[in-house]
Amino acid sequence: MDFKIGQRVGYLYEKGHGVIKSMDRQEAMVEDEDGFERKLQLRDLVFIHSEKYDENFTVEKDSVEQEVSYRILQEKTGQRKPLTVWEVDLHIEEILDSHNGMSNTEIMLKQVGEFRSMFKKAKREGIHKLIVIHGVGEGVLKNEIRTYLSQQDQIEVYDADFSEYGKGATAVEFHPNWIS
Repeated sequence: MDFKIGQRVGYLYEKGHGVIKSMDRQEAMVEDEDGFERKLQLRDLVFIHSEKYDENFTVEKDSVEQEVSYRILQEKTGQRKPLTVWEVDLHIEEILDSHNGMSNTEIMLKQVGEFRSMFKKAKREGIHKLIVIHGVGEGVLKNEIRTYLSQQDQIEVYDADFSEYGKGATAVEFHPNWIS
């Protein structure tokens, strides 16, 4: 992945993001979200929030059903009919047979694309809850998912059940009757 001046980037080994102000072959001067400039190795940056990674970025039609393993669960509640819960695992090994030769940025773009497609499909299908398994790692994928979700209406977002998923999953509940 070739980075460019003015491009928004995330940090591979820490939380946060910034904009590339200048760069050479191995390093970039990045202005972080607080306005401070930092010199970072290009290999420690990931590509985010660009024209290739916008609201309209989706995976090819129906590829989610073919590639992402998800489970449809039924939650037993006091309601007349059970809540429908989908679970999607975004670990790259669950999405692709092989990711050899892919950069960290390309892997993350694939994972985020799969997430967005599944989110839109769950919302369209009237699913009650979506469990997104993103793993723990350095938190880059989780941050991207949470940033996207923070811009959505009529949902509730929280950490999924720790006893079942550990720290590596986010729960999204859809509330279509909420006033946004």
